[in-house]
Amino acid sequence: MSPAILPEPTAVLAETEWGALEHAYGTAEDTPAQLIALLADDQHTRSLALDHLHHVVHHQNTLYAATVPAALYVAAILLGPRTALPVDKRPHDFPGPLRAELLGWLNSVADAADDQAEATMRRLGFPPEDHPPFVRTREIRPLLFSAVSACFDDHDPHVREAALAACIPLLDDPCLRHHRTATAPLLRETLAVSALWQYQERAVEALSAWGEDTTGLEVRRNPFAVCDTPLNPSAAEWHLSSEDRADLPF
Repeated sequence: MSPAILPEPTAVLAETEWGALEHAYGTAEDTPAQLIALLADDQHTRSLALDHLHHVVHHQNTLYAATVPAALYVAAILLGPRTALPVDKRPHDFPGPLRAELLGWLNSVADAADDQAEATMRRLGFPPEDHPPFVRTREIRPLLFSAVSACFDDHDPHVREAALAACIPLLDDPCLRHHRTATAPLLRETLAVSALWQYQERAVEALSAWGEDTTGLEVRRNPFAVCDTPLNPSAAEWHLSSEDRADLPF
């Protein structure tokens, strides 16, 4: 698949009725400016725009109507040279440039619409088909995967790891599951041996769920895991079981 099938970022901005969509704090009419600011010259401006994605457009693992076009925009700019620029970091944030952070955000969005999220919603009596942002997020998974997978061979190892992690929930899509065969060795050779235990755990859990052999793979989790937990919401969710995930995608 090629990222060329994605819409142009400018088209996403111009053709979306942002004022008719909602995010965590009401109408999403402020979101286009923040999406544009992701590629700003100033590092702090880029960082504030990233915060808007995490804490407004996809607040607490929730999918809003504005999350879907925002995800399409992020996927469309992912390979642009400006996403290789740095962003501000907080203690325990994952390493890497803006591109790695955007991949982490797409990972969180995809997680909120994966098979585990669906099962949790049904178990709690919330049919996912009745939640349009959930349905729409699932529909765009092939588009998101086309951009995410293009980062598998990025020159930055932090980006490569973030891309592999982000592809895992996307490969729950029935149209994409055949990519698991080619992706499994990458998870084993790259993500499962990452310096970050969160990535190690993510890889081992995915490989096991896909029916792959995980012999010899060990998660070297920090014994002070509570203190080591990252503040990045998308990363922090990875070690939670379906029973522990209190934040549903709505």
